[in-house]
Amino acid sequence: MDTNVLMSWIWLALLAVMVVIEALTMGLTTIWGAISALVMVFVSRTGMEIGWQILLFLAITLVLLLTTRPFALRKLNMGRVKTNVNSMIGEEVELTEPISKFRKGVAKSRNGVLWTAMSEDPGKEVPAGTVCVVSKVEGNTLTVRQKEE
Repeated sequence: MDTNVLMSWIWLALLAVMVVIEALTMGLTTIWGAISALVMVFVSRTGMEIGWQILLFLAITLVLLLTTRPFALRKLNMGRVKTNVNSMIGEEVELTEPISKFRKGVAKSRNGVLWTAMSEDPGKEVPAGTVCVVSKVEGNTLTVRQKEE
């Protein structure tokens, strides 16, 4: 079998492997190598030496990774889990059930949603009707501190 044809198949196999890895991880890293491998399928047919092909593959991958990945991540908003819960931090809530040393309370947000609430200071009792400020959100539990007057 001709070396050029063999290298084309090797680059095609590398392309397939990188696409599968990217599909499994969705980290936008191996996709650039897959694009480079696609280019190399055609470059390998020119008769370029294997060492130069590998060097060109690495160069194309690196350039794509450094120049287009940040742009793609920004556009696709990958790596960030967007939830409205994070907007609760710093918001005022009112306790409808008190927080005690051994029991979580219930807080009502401005939009009327009831949340499980616990004090930022463990063991501190906070009576019902107290206005508190949310300092942290974990799951469906708000960590609150009493609003300072």
